[in-house]
Amino acid sequence: MKWFVLLCLFAAPALAEACPVAPDHTARTDAIIVELGLARGQGDAKVLTDELWTLWTDAPDARAQQLLDEGMRKRSAYDFPGARDALDALVAYCPDYAEGYNQRAFVNYLRQDFAAALVDLDRVLMMSPNHIAALSGKGLTLMGLGRHDEAQMALRAAVALNPWLSERSLLTVPPGTDI
Repeated sequence: MKWFVLLCLFAAPALAEACPVAPDHTARTDAIIVELGLARGQGDAKVLTDELWTLWTDAPDARAQQLLDEGMRKRSAYDFPGARDALDALVAYCPDYAEGYNQRAFVNYLRQDFAAALVDLDRVLMMSPNHIAALSGKGLTLMGLGRHDEAQMALRAAVALNPWLSERSLLTVPPGTDI
């Protein structure tokens, strides 16, 4: 009994530190992607894209949300080391939350650490294959690495999900053409 009490005392803080499962927005995300394909113009697509960002950045709990918000705020202020620290903490706390990796990839992309960005983007896409921002980010990252054919494939996949994506202008062959 004494060992059980000790185990509970030591295990409680570790259990309290566990990140909960992120909210499942798959059904709404999939519906938005369908709506993007039917959007009549850039304005309609922007509204839908903003909703996607709201879903993607809906963190699993208050602590995760605080870390995500801090990382994004520091990135916006060009404090890339501070942003990286906050997002590293988020990924360590919530290793199954795709947006933590996506935001860290963005910071690494801005730092021109394309190799690190690519690792995180691949992780996002394993968890969320239709993450349009991660697909377009992967395309841009691959361009930064000089891997242009792969970049075109990633960008084409992103544009297939969102035909209004601004990165469509980076496609070297028109949409609908196989490369």
